[in-house]
Amino acid sequence: MSTALTSSRTGASRAGAAFLKTTSPKKPAIKWRQSQGSQHAKGLAEEMHRNLYPYLYGENGQPTVKIHKTPEYKPRIVTRGGEEKEWQNAAEFFKSRLMGMCPPSTPPIKKTCHDPVSAVTASQIALLDPTSSRTKLFDRQNPECARVGDILLVRLRTGDPFAGVCINIRRRGVDTAILLRGQLTRVGVEMWYKIYSPVVEGIEVVQRAAKRARRARLTYMRKVKHDRGSVENVVRIYLRQKAALGAVGEDGKSGGKAKAKAMAMAGGKKKGGRGKKR
Repeated sequence: MSTALTSSRTGASRAGAAFLKTTSPKKPAIKWRQSQGSQHAKGLAEEMHRNLYPYLYGENGQPTVKIHKTPEYKPRIVTRGGEEKEWQNAAEFFKSRLMGMCPPSTPPIKKTCHDPVSAVTASQIALLDPTSSRTKLFDRQNPECARVGDILLVRLRTGDPFAGVCINIRRRGVDTAILLRGQLTRVGVEMWYKIYSPVVEGIEVVQRAAKRARRARLTYMRKVKHDRGSVENVVRIYLRQKAALGAVGEDGKSGGKAKAKAMAMAGGKKKGGRGKKR
């Protein structure tokens, strides 16, 4: 039974294949021949075109219509002198011709300026600090430069001045900044100030550290054990001394205006309490 079914199925499949073969249009058989080089490429292209488009060719194999052939494209370049040359080899063009015919319009920056970043930084610092006073104040080679541990007073063009212990100096060229720690209403406050900022009017050293700090960043001063606390009294004494020197320096006279100026900068004198008589 199974043998009969198998033979019937085989016969049906063969019959279907024969029917499709008779009804389906015959496709032109592309006769491929082995290419032996570039000389056979043209003939192979013509043969493929003839098999793909047989209605364009007659019985003798010649085309019945005029077939437009695209001419071979040869890229050409024009030099600066107006001379037109043929581009024969890409490697030759890029190696020997490109740099000779199209030199860079501007010379490399490193030939005119070996270190452009430093040059731009120097020009910006000269613009923001024409007297170089702040640059010298934070220059490591200056023996009297400001160091961590010193008490600094920063005066601002808009706002109240701020004084505190310098716990960090970040030297970054134009972005050089200092971190001051002080107290406001008995609360520890830290403020970053950029020394070249137009908002900063001046920076003064109120008091030098007793000895050189052994750390680059005095972050340990944030702890209660090492916290300096308020520096208001130190700043007040410094302003009084500065005002007194300025008042005496004006022709040796300490008039009412000088005293008023000294009182204003000192922030007023403390009233002395009654002490025990000895």
